[in-house]
Amino acid sequence: MKTIKKANLVLMFLVLTFVVACKGKVDANQNVEELIDENYSEEDLYRPNFHFTPKKAWMNDPNGMFYYNGYYHLYFQYHPDSNVWGPMHWGHAISTDMISWTEQPIAIYPDELGTIFSGSAVVDIGNTSGFGKVSNAAPIVAMYTNHLDKGEGSVNQTQSIAYSHDEGKTFTKYENNPVIDANLKDFRDPKVTWDADRNKWVMVLAADDKIMFYDSKDLKEWKLLSDFKREEGSKDGVWECPDLFKLPVLGTGESKWVLIVSIGKGGPNGGSATQYFIGDFDGTSFVMDKDFETARNKENNFWVDFGRDNYAGVTWSNAKRKDGSKLMLGWMSNWDYAIKVPTETWRSAMTIAREVNLQKDENGYKLLFQPVKELNNYRSIKYKKENISIRGDTKIIDASTMDLASAEIQFNISDVIDKGFTFNLTNKQGDTLAFGYNKADKNFFVDRTKSGKTGFSENFAKGVSVAKRTSLSPDMSGTIILDKTSIELFFDNGETVMTEIFFPNKPYTKLSIIPEAQEFILGSIEMNKLNIN
Repeated sequence: MKTIKKANLVLMFLVLTFVVACKGKVDANQNVEELIDENYSEEDLYRPNFHFTPKKAWMNDPNGMFYYNGYYHLYFQYHPDSNVWGPMHWGHAISTDMISWTEQPIAIYPDELGTIFSGSAVVDIGNTSGFGKVSNAAPIVAMYTNHLDKGEGSVNQTQSIAYSHDEGKTFTKYENNPVIDANLKDFRDPKVTWDADRNKWVMVLAADDKIMFYDSKDLKEWKLLSDFKREEGSKDGVWECPDLFKLPVLGTGESKWVLIVSIGKGGPNGGSATQYFIGDFDGTSFVMDKDFETARNKENNFWVDFGRDNYAGVTWSNAKRKDGSKLMLGWMSNWDYAIKVPTETWRSAMTIAREVNLQKDENGYKLLFQPVKELNNYRSIKYKKENISIRGDTKIIDASTMDLASAEIQFNISDVIDKGFTFNLTNKQGDTLAFGYNKADKNFFVDRTKSGKTGFSENFAKGVSVAKRTSLSPDMSGTIILDKTSIELFFDNGETVMTEIFFPNKPYTKLSIIPEAQEFILGSIEMNKLNIN
């Protein structure tokens, strides 16, 4: 169907060009836009080009991500029989570059122990589990939560494992499951990592208002080590989807441990979000760094993403970057409205994969996030302007030059201290997605209150999302990733990130910028169309 529609659009463009050549009375660019608008079904309009979505049905948290033999594996919370949340399975997709994904058959199904909630998977290179006897390949061992509803409000969540001999295509469940049963209701989302400093497996698990730490030598027998309690972070919502990993501090010989924790409500701009902690792990306990703790209590700026649509993000196992950075992916939605968004065939998408680094500056320790470099391989049409005088509403680009549905945009502004600005993405229907920087409050912002369809949930367009600028540099950089119905903003080398989804009535066709007060010079802006299909 998609190929046919594209062929029809090409045919219509050729016909229109012929009419223009013959009569000279039609604005070709304008009418091409109108023809494209008229032939966009809702399926085409809202399904992203390069953010992963399932072909059909409901999806939420990313699970079990690992890299092995040239493939990145993404598993995800999946309800194959509905477009709303229900009995969870592990869906599966693979990619060679974390950009172009191919969906696979369901990997793990519910069983008598319950449905299959979030978890992780590791490549057991040393065969510590003993599951690798059948083939020469290292076994893949998945650890997940079984959610068992006993009726009358009684729920038990336990931890189970399964192993794969075909590099994650199919799994065999361990005969002695569950491997951990604490007889608790909110006890889920095990994330396993190899602690190379101590030659053992370490697992973090969310338990209502705390993160519990376990270790194991064989992925079967687990010992409780310690916990990290809610008093150290956000007080709202049940803690979920933890992650624990070690990162080098850029430009130093130092390393620190990072603890990731997601919360179902209480995010910086409402609803679900993901926070992080920097500290040290001695093989038993995680202790927050004192300087980081002081800065966190003072500023509360330590969120993975300040937008409303990045949740449950975790890192890939066995994926090594030369610079020591980690690779992370999140669910691009929010529990405030996820089951109500205006798509029918499928529900929700994943964020772009991101490189995670750790820096230390005058503000202390802080994570940096950037889109993975593999995205650069999809750049095609390039458009660049320099030293643009911004006076009033200034058009930067429109559909006559570049399709804005899938684009990467980078900009730089010098001496930004006294400058504020608003970028506007617009279409002929009057929909507007606004984002930029407010100099008075020193806040970045995203405003989707007039972005298109917003009435499906009172929480969707409830105010403007903001994030305090933490960089002290007089110069500002930004990367904008657009994909039909999402924007991902990476300010100041990824020091502040905002991700939000939106649902315009028709595709956006123009990008403009407005100064907050006096005119200023936009140092440079470079736009690249991303060809994914």
